[in-house]
Amino acid sequence: MKKVSVIMAVYNAGDGEALCQAVSSVLRQEYGDFELVICDDGSTDDTWEILEQIAASSDKVHIIHNQENRKAGYARNTALKAATGEFIAIMDADDLIREERLARQAEFLEQNPEYGFVGCRGEFFVERPGDDGECYWFCAEPKPENFLFSLPFVHASVMFRREVLTAVGGYDCSKKAVRVEDFDMLLRIYGAGYRGANLDEVLYYIRRDEQQYRRRKYRYRFHEAYIKYRGYKNLGLMPRAFPYVVKPLIVGLIPMGLMKKIQKKYYADKNQR
Repeated sequence: MKKVSVIMAVYNAGDGEALCQAVSSVLRQEYGDFELVICDDGSTDDTWEILEQIAASSDKVHIIHNQENRKAGYARNTALKAATGEFIAIMDADDLIREERLARQAEFLEQNPEYGFVGCRGEFFVERPGDDGECYWFCAEPKPENFLFSLPFVHASVMFRREVLTAVGGYDCSKKAVRVEDFDMLLRIYGAGYRGANLDEVLYYIRRDEQQYRRRKYRYRFHEAYIKYRGYKNLGLMPRAFPYVVKPLIVGLIPMGLMKKIQKKYYADKNQR
């Protein structure tokens, strides 16, 4: 049995309810040998005090405090450096996972050495799993071209072999990767010759955040376009991928309500195939 390190970045967790639920879902895992490494990325509220209480209640939880907010990529890299596992599982601080997640993914990586990482189906929820029912689009064995329209993995559901993250240098912490560091790293991993797969099971629950679209500033669309251009070029997908490079700039101009309807239909169509 290989040790699994679950890494989590958190910033300003509010009253801590969602954070505590996320941590509890990790601590309930059936898999025996794991740790949870949480990096507080310079929170300005009571998040650090909440984390201290959580860590005091379980020897599986290790916490790190960044003195200033350095963004998600930097916080995850910080947690990765402190992690001791051979497998690295990502987890967002307001999501939930099934008790079998780590066991299923670790088993898959043990039995399928040709894959560098594995994700799973992700289902959206608002307050509790099952109250929404919509799933992120599913692709069992994504190929480079599957990265064109949308990310073919629920990033926070992924478990990596540690050597894969080491080979690509982890997350890009530069300003040009802010808000798209997950897409960027997965593109670079594929560009380095590694491949991933997705388990056909809902093991990850994605909390629906109605404010996420409002918080996303248009300048981050330029980050996404740049990251996609660089990644698609490295994968040999240019110039045919150019429409998908400029797509974020166009999507950013679509009213939020309409965009949500388009996304919902897209996921529904994809999941019916």
